[in-house]
Amino acid sequence: MERHIFSSEDAVLGALANFFVATADQAIAARGRFAVALSGGSSPKKLYELLASDAYRVQVAWGKVYFFFGDERTVPKTSPDSNYLMAKKALFDPLDTRPDHVFAVDTALAPAEAAAQYGVAIEEFFGDEPARFDLVLLGLGDNAHTASLFPHTPVLHDASVGVKDVFVAELNTTRITLTAPLLNQARATAFLVYGAGKAIAVQQILEGPRDVDQYPAQLIAPAGGNVHWFLDEAAAADLK
Repeated sequence: MERHIFSSEDAVLGALANFFVATADQAIAARGRFAVALSGGSSPKKLYELLASDAYRVQVAWGKVYFFFGDERTVPKTSPDSNYLMAKKALFDPLDTRPDHVFAVDTALAPAEAAAQYGVAIEEFFGDEPARFDLVLLGLGDNAHTASLFPHTPVLHDASVGVKDVFVAELNTTRITLTAPLLNQARATAFLVYGAGKAIAVQQILEGPRDVDQYPAQLIAPAGGNVHWFLDEAAAADLK
């Protein structure tokens, strides 16, 4: 696990964009494609806009990139709350991404069915190989959740490598999420976290006692250990 701490939000975003480019290049050179699981939320939106900018769009062979989602809200794809719609506007449309390179959760289905179908889509993409994303991008909530792995939800103890629907009582809604075992198969994982509001959660996750029910992001621990935390100084302020 590596911590990358920068003085500003812009510096964090630039560093992670560079990491994205390097990881994509490595994957394409090794396997001919780059499979990335995206995060939702306002912080990743700024990253996607940066990647689609003139400075970065020329640095990646986007025609060899395949996009998945670490989690999704159970809303229509046209909803402003949709992770897919955010990524579409910020990244897919500006890059003229081919539709068959974007794997979205079918939120028109019932949550359990949508999760099962998404799990099948991931399995079919990877074929006979283990479902190993080249990169998983993750955010962090101030309650220490990541993807839709929320505190004190049953999915935190799900040992399956797959996709699950989970009812989040604090939000009174159902989400679709990749399970921790599936996320932990990734070749590389990058957390994007900035702002003073995340400082307590960051410290608890990285330096506090292990308590995955209270701090679900502690579940993200790939066997290869290739986890990178991209933080600004405000988010890292409580770290020892």
